[in-house]
Amino acid sequence: MDFSGTWKVYSEENLEEFLKVMGAPEMVVKMRKEVKPVMVIKQNGKDFTFTVKTPVFTREFSFTIGKESEMTAVDGRKFMCTVREENGKLVSETPKFTSVREIQGDDMVDTITAGSVTYISRSKRV
Repeated sequence: MDFSGTWKVYSEENLEEFLKVMGAPEMVVKMRKEVKPVMVIKQNGKDFTFTVKTPVFTREFSFTIGKESEMTAVDGRKFMCTVREENGKLVSETPKFTSVREIQGDDMVDTITAGSVTYISRSKRV
């Protein structure tokens, strides 16, 4: 699994519903509907650094597979999460959501489920 590179989101399904179920403020929901983020991922073995860039904000977080780490949600809230590798996928579970990030052909697909809402983001390397 090689997630390293710069990825541009080109498709999102159920974004607004997902953000609302996660408790994001209406201003964040409105802003995110208009913006397709760019993610720069640096992978060094089991160590990852994600930098998420939009015209409004840049957020960076790091984690090591199998170790609890602090993450930042799209609205700036911090939370703790442990990411594990499962069949080449990055899987993280919190009390609020489950995320599965994987490479499918030339795409990176992130599927996040929160309650009954599933958000799917697709990105291409740029």
